[in-house]
Amino acid sequence: MVSTVVLGQITTLSDWKEQARKDIRLVPKYGFAQKTEKQKISDSMFVNTILANKDFKGNTTLASDTLIEKGFDYLYRGDYKTAIYRFNQAFLLDSTNSNIYWGFGGFFMSIGGYEEAKKQYLEGLRIDSTNTNILTDYGTYYMAQAQFADGPQMAERNLKLAIEQLEKSYHLDSTNQNTLFKLSVCYFQLGQCKSALHYFDECMRLGGESIPMEYKEAIEKTCKNK
Repeated sequence: MVSTVVLGQITTLSDWKEQARKDIRLVPKYGFAQKTEKQKISDSMFVNTILANKDFKGNTTLASDTLIEKGFDYLYRGDYKTAIYRFNQAFLLDSTNSNIYWGFGGFFMSIGGYEEAKKQYLEGLRIDSTNTNILTDYGTYYMAQAQFADGPQMAERNLKLAIEQLEKSYHLDSTNQNTLFKLSVCYFQLGQCKSALHYFDECMRLGGESIPMEYKEAIEKTCKNK
């Protein structure tokens, strides 16, 4: 079997660690590495080119958010390397944009680097504690920890921590279907059907696009008749 590192792809945390030693573009915020004059000129040319785009009108945050969106497109397609390149380019455009940490966290979640993801989410929340993108995905981090937990008590603890972050996000934006779906799942896994159905029904009223058919069948079978 050919190593994913040889192919230049990143699918695991070990792949990332191996390649990040040789490519600062794979390290969040370029690892604050001391760049060469050539790299600095290249960065400056990139920023100027992007901001010259009439769609951005010189707005660095708008341009940064657009690159973050593109980064997530690559994440969903499984091209994790290009995704983090885009998130770092977003950092070049606006280093104060807290959504950058949403992107970095998403990158690490995708390759199983959960503790690295947590660090990124916490850094983003220090910049903006009301960033619902980060709050929801920070809740997702705890949902993942519940799946890997050593025993039911630790799983329950992590689900409750997930709910804490997801409810913060919900109170700031009650229309995010991803947040609603994940709140429903957490309560469902805790056996709290009333709350699970509450968020499930809210999500369905908004269209229910985030809810897979398997979950609809599971919650209806388990909770609808209680």
